[in-house]
Amino acid sequence: MKNKELKLFFKYWMDARESQYLGKACAMAFSWRESLEVRRLLLWLLFLTTWEAGSGQVRYSVPEEAKHGTFVGRIAQDLGLELAELVPRLFRLASKGRGDLLEVNLQNGILFVNSRIDREELCGRSAECSLHLEVIVDRPLQVFHVEVEVRDINDNPPVFPMTVKKLFVYESRPPGSRVPLEGASDSDIGANSQLTYSLNSNDYFTLAVKRSDEEIKSLGLVLKKFLNREDTPEHHLLITAVDGGKPELTGTTQLKITVLDVNDNAPEFERTVYKVRLFENAPNGTVVVVVNASDLDEGPNKDIVYSFNADMPADTLSKFHLDPVNGYINVKGNIDFEDTKLYEIQVDATDKGIPPMVGHCTVLVEILDTNDNIPELVIKSLSLPVLEDAPLGTVIALISVSDRDSGVNGQVTCSLTPSVPFKLVSTFRNYYSLVLDSALDRESVPSYGVVVTARDGGSPPLSATASVWVEVADVNDNAPAFAQPEHTVFVRENNAPGRHICTLSARDPDAQENARVSYSLVERRVGERALSSYVSVHAESGRVFALQPLDHEELELLQFQVSARDAGVPPLGSNVTLQVFVLDENDNAPALLPGGAGELVPRSLGAGHVVAKVRAVDADSGYNAWLSYELLQPAAAAAAGGARGPFRVGLYTGEISTTRALDEADAPRQRLLVLVKDHGEPALTATATVLLSLVESGLAPRASSRAPEGAAGAPTALLDVNVYLIVAICAVSSLLVLTLLLYVALRCAAPPGEGEGAGAAGKPALVCASAVGSWSCSQQRRQRVCSGEGPPKTDLMAFSPSLPPGPVNGDREEQLGVDVDLSAKVSNFFILSKMTLFLHVSTPLETF
Repeated sequence: MKNKELKLFFKYWMDARESQYLGKACAMAFSWRESLEVRRLLLWLLFLTTWEAGSGQVRYSVPEEAKHGTFVGRIAQDLGLELAELVPRLFRLASKGRGDLLEVNLQNGILFVNSRIDREELCGRSAECSLHLEVIVDRPLQVFHVEVEVRDINDNPPVFPMTVKKLFVYESRPPGSRVPLEGASDSDIGANSQLTYSLNSNDYFTLAVKRSDEEIKSLGLVLKKFLNREDTPEHHLLITAVDGGKPELTGTTQLKITVLDVNDNAPEFERTVYKVRLFENAPNGTVVVVVNASDLDEGPNKDIVYSFNADMPADTLSKFHLDPVNGYINVKGNIDFEDTKLYEIQVDATDKGIPPMVGHCTVLVEILDTNDNIPELVIKSLSLPVLEDAPLGTVIALISVSDRDSGVNGQVTCSLTPSVPFKLVSTFRNYYSLVLDSALDRESVPSYGVVVTARDGGSPPLSATASVWVEVADVNDNAPAFAQPEHTVFVRENNAPGRHICTLSARDPDAQENARVSYSLVERRVGERALSSYVSVHAESGRVFALQPLDHEELELLQFQVSARDAGVPPLGSNVTLQVFVLDENDNAPALLPGGAGELVPRSLGAGHVVAKVRAVDADSGYNAWLSYELLQPAAAAAAGGARGPFRVGLYTGEISTTRALDEADAPRQRLLVLVKDHGEPALTATATVLLSLVESGLAPRASSRAPEGAAGAPTALLDVNVYLIVAICAVSSLLVLTLLLYVALRCAAPPGEGEGAGAAGKPALVCASAVGSWSCSQQRRQRVCSGEGPPKTDLMAFSPSLPPGPVNGDREEQLGVDVDLSAKVSNFFILSKMTLFLHVSTPLETF
């Protein structure tokens, strides 16, 4: 292996972090025909270098002053991104400071120089200079950190403070004495700023360069032999400074040295270099140092005046003040560590001799940092609002922090306000990502005020805050919900078509379209007709209307479901059950049943015998179906002075019985007019005509045979009826007790959390108001009535009859008492059956 090739390989190896040198190093390692161990060693070194480079962030290198379009790196390929997804995913660059220096071609993914890069303008004299880029892509949000090192080139020549400098040197100055000079400065770094000096050839002066511990070069003229003002009053010298760059750049300054006569001794300082430390932000008037010089001469030649050297920079002169008599150097301006960390002050001590002589010293003031800069917070690339179903780890915002202080004072830590579902994740140096740490629920908390606090490590620490308002975007995760699963409303029959029944309302805690609720019927069949022919619901308001008049006799209960559905994607919905009870109105007159219109009555019947019965029914229910019977006196009886007739009719039974014993004076044909009337408002009536023929007992065997049976068998019939009533009452009572026990058992077995279900006890059922008035349902029980589409009526109402007053004999009083007792028992039985609400009675009333 040749030494030249080995050197070239190591050059590529040192630059292997840059992609253009990596391939060259690999090619050379495989092409050498040396021993296997040598090749393995070289490849191992190359692997370590590339692994170290790949383990961190993507790094590139570019020289300063590169032309527009200069290739930097294939950033898309190095970040693992496909070229086709750069534009759809909104590939973009973001950098701290100037963001237009570098650009990416979205067609080929190449990072190139976009505008002039001046390293000295970006980083000054700093040894490291890099551009920190943030590559941001969306869908999903990803952040990559790219560091582009800006390499220095030798583009700045050395510069002296003055192009022509005038010096005054006494002719009596001994050889070897040194005249200090201000050296040149170079804005470049490294080898490009390493300066060498040369002096044009002459007989009297030579150039001396000394390097101090602080890497500060002290430049001076050293006198080689005595000067003779009479021979040469002025000397013109040229000092040239050459930097170490390639190609080399030079700077020059001319020295005009005037030879002075007389003075023997120049003032001398105690120390040639004073080193002091000063905290930044020291108040004006603070004493930095006291310089002291002495002169061996006598008289005025011994008096010394202190002054700053004429070559001092204006910035240094604005920061410090020198007492010309005592040599005190005081602070007079703002001392900022972040601006300047070290001041080099040249102090001259000039005596008052003629000509005056000058002594020189250097004061090095090192500025110490204090914690006087608060951290800086910058929040960018916000991904707002955040969906409430966003997965954990979703990046919300990017945050960068910085502190101009150094050391511990510049170390910044970030924290969040407590009790927020977010956290900070450190991504790269002083960069943080605000990410989702726990699940969101917009219905509980629609937005969060997140306060980011950055605190440095100084004593006392300084902090800064920045606020981020995170809005939580809604997703359709809540279905519309009704206040309760079942609603009850009462409507009178014969309503007007299109009448408003009630209004249903469902609440959806979502927002916007996800909370816009529409209502619809859950279609089903009601008998032979569709539900939509009876009722309709307004899609937006939830108002329920009856499309046609309802008939209690046809339909007592209309039970159906209404669906509430939101406008989300996908839509969510829920149902509510609506029970519409159709209340009865007195719209049906009593109807007479056939039979009992003509009877043969034996004249031998005594008082209290039933001779006929009027049968009538009413299609209504409740009070509207409760019938009463009244015997209308014929006109002849009324004309006869209102004499009482031989017959009467039971008020609630319709039975026609004798009021007295029949005699020969009674007409053989009796025509009775019975008025049947219900208890509705207003009451409806019907009339029945009953024809009775009074015959002798021998002419009517049936009548004569029935009379004794009616007279003697009445107690037996009543006894049988009482037995039946007792059996029925016991059966109904047993059924009621069994029902109550079953209900209590189910309530005790119900789990404690089912209070909100359809069968929850203790929760009152909502009843809508209707035109019939205000109705309410008990909070302890819920009435259940089956829909009637043809079965017999289930609600029976019985009342204790009040017989019309009138004089009766002893037999009649006894018979009347039996009738009243029988009627009362029948009434109690019907009231008990009304309480159970489930007993179906189809047997005609007259069987009792």
